[in-house]
Amino acid sequence: MDTMQGLKRTNYCADTEGIGKEVTVGGYVQKTRDLGNLIFIDLRDRSGIVQLAFDDATDREIFEKASKCRAEYVLMAKGTVRERESKNPDIKTGDIEIFVTDLRVLAAAQTPPFEVVDDTNVNEELRLRYRYLDLRRSVLQKNLIMRGKIAKSVRDYFYENGFIEIETPMMIKSTPEGARDYLVPSRVHNGSFYALPQSPQMYKQLLMVAGYDRYIQLARCFRDEDLRADRQPEFTQIDMEMSFVDVEDILEIGEGMIKRVFKDVLNIDIPTPLPRLTYKDAMERYGSDKPDTRFGMEICDLSDLVKNSGFGVFSSAIETGGSVRAITAKNAAATLTRKEIDKLTEYVRGIGAKGLAFIRWVDDAPSCGFAKFLADGELDAILQRTGAEKGDVVLIVADKDRVTLPVLGALRLTVAKKLDIIPDGYNFLWITEFPFFEYDDETNSWIAMHHPFTMPMDECIRYLDTDPGKVTAKAYDLVLNGTELSSGSIRITNAELQEKMFKALGLTEEEIEAKFGFLVEAYKYGAAPHGGMGIGLDRLAMIMTGSDSLRDVTAFPKVQNASELMSGAPGGVDETQLEELGIRLIKKDE
Repeated sequence: MDTMQGLKRTNYCADTEGIGKEVTVGGYVQKTRDLGNLIFIDLRDRSGIVQLAFDDATDREIFEKASKCRAEYVLMAKGTVRERESKNPDIKTGDIEIFVTDLRVLAAAQTPPFEVVDDTNVNEELRLRYRYLDLRRSVLQKNLIMRGKIAKSVRDYFYENGFIEIETPMMIKSTPEGARDYLVPSRVHNGSFYALPQSPQMYKQLLMVAGYDRYIQLARCFRDEDLRADRQPEFTQIDMEMSFVDVEDILEIGEGMIKRVFKDVLNIDIPTPLPRLTYKDAMERYGSDKPDTRFGMEICDLSDLVKNSGFGVFSSAIETGGSVRAITAKNAAATLTRKEIDKLTEYVRGIGAKGLAFIRWVDDAPSCGFAKFLADGELDAILQRTGAEKGDVVLIVADKDRVTLPVLGALRLTVAKKLDIIPDGYNFLWITEFPFFEYDDETNSWIAMHHPFTMPMDECIRYLDTDPGKVTAKAYDLVLNGTELSSGSIRITNAELQEKMFKALGLTEEEIEAKFGFLVEAYKYGAAPHGGMGIGLDRLAMIMTGSDSLRDVTAFPKVQNASELMSGAPGGVDETQLEELGIRLIKKDE
């Protein structure tokens, strides 16, 4: 192999320009074309591709060296920029090439298990096994570069607004935060465990107690939970906290950050202030606390129209405290055939509904299987309420609200994707005034919807003991195109109220002291009112790059079973390490 001695890179491949200019580039061979007396090599680096040219005027030794180059060889090439005869409009450097006068082969490469190209049909598992090759594809390089730009823009914004970047510990005490902790055994404190942080929540609150009134951190967080396209066991959170603020101050800072990032990275002006919906309105209109508002198809309530109907499915749902609700798919009758509606019926049954009623209007009169049970005028009233016209399909679910609303919310998205009616764009939305508790039918008890440090609305505190269903939280989420980007709240800073909240969640005095004693004690020394939020950097990058999965904006991601295919993590350790930690492995079947 050659060395770099005497050569120093002057240009990235795609930034090469200037006819007659002498340049030196380095990169990987994308492909070679050997035409006998002509050789062309496409050289690729993170910026793109440039063509290297070798012809009769090339030194014979260099020409022979070029003829032996293969895909993914690592080269450095020095030469003169000249106009290209056969131009390529698909690449930035398509009008020029480099006539090579010095060529160094810095590393040879064996034939890769797949071709390094963007338009690939290669199995993702194979690509993740050879992630270092997969990461050479320009689409992933562009994603990771954009992610870096997002992070820089975020830091610039917060620094300019008086925030202090402070790192919090990566090994902490295990406390209940909603998901399962990743545990780290301690060798020194045998039998005790650290936890990897699900978020820096308590530490950033303690920083507020300590007087660092504007904190920011791009924090690594860990949650041992089942994975999906928009979830990884380890992720990065744009974490912030502020003192002497109310909800409006935090939303204003959050909006400013979003506006700055989209302008810096995509040159898009996001209009502010961002729209807002209360949790109640979001559920009533969209059946989701993270609705995609790029399209309509809002839920409408038919309960008052059908409460006395002869259709038992409707009347019984209303009699038992439920409701009858619908969405209208405009111009969908051709796509939503009876066969397709049968598939949708199975889909909603799979997510909790008992069934799916529908009105399909193809001919002059709408087709409605339950029309015979309706009184005169009731079908017309339904059509008027839903805005249904010829060519439309009305889909109806009857049940308890906790079923009808989320089922129709999920159905709304499924139908919109099937009809391909979701436009491009970025629709941001704040969701505010979340319920503090939700009722768990399995345990017949109220459980917290948020972490236990969330402040209730002032006017709701009196209901904590008597009527938990009336308690609303000073909590807010930021939603983008149906994806939850962030969650935040104003925090409890009164020690007595905090203890009362712990007890409302069923924690004993001993549990409070063991898990949160240090925080409760800190509040006794004076805590400024504060609040904050955490914004998912990974999810933000996923949407801004137009990616379908967090794996496309994560350098070395985990797959669904939380393993990392390239390195083989997680893996076993030797007995000596386990003995030092005082750990004995027990097989599950034991």
